[in-house]
Amino acid sequence: MTAGVGQLDWQLRPATVHHVAAIECLEQQLFPEDAWSLEMILAEITHTTRAYWVAEADGQVIGYAGVMVVADTADVQNIAVAPHCEGRGLGKALLTQLHTEALSRGAREILLEVRTDNQRAQGLYRGFGYTEITVRRGYYPGGADALIMRAELAPREEPATTDLTSHMNGTVNQDNAE
Repeated sequence: MTAGVGQLDWQLRPATVHHVAAIECLEQQLFPEDAWSLEMILAEITHTTRAYWVAEADGQVIGYAGVMVVADTADVQNIAVAPHCEGRGLGKALLTQLHTEALSRGAREILLEVRTDNQRAQGLYRGFGYTEITVRRGYYPGGADALIMRAELAPREEPATTDLTSHMNGTVNQDNAE
């Protein structure tokens, strides 16, 4: 995906090991109290249940996001946008990409944690249909609380009803015959 953000042209692409240092630098800048280490970021982007994306402009990482998918549940691992690029649609583009990735991997719902004092991020998530589940007290380093939110990605499939006994006596239930 390529888009213009004001006067800034950017591209959204899958994160690779070549992006780890730039992601870590932005992580340290944005989340100094609870930033992930270089090793944690590397482990995340190379893990088979994860998918990470970066937004780049002029060869610089200006945003990144990651999702974990296990069975039919996805979890937003992180999402971040450089301060000088906030409010220009990058967060929406990254979250949309995470939802698309999660759906392609079979997820039907997606969860996330967000600081209770991060109203801007909460607004973004609510715009995507996330609703509050609960609060985890003292979740973040430094004691900040986390709001746990959930969104449905795809409706739950209802179990198919069928006559499971028709094969027992050699007859076919006409209501279920094609």
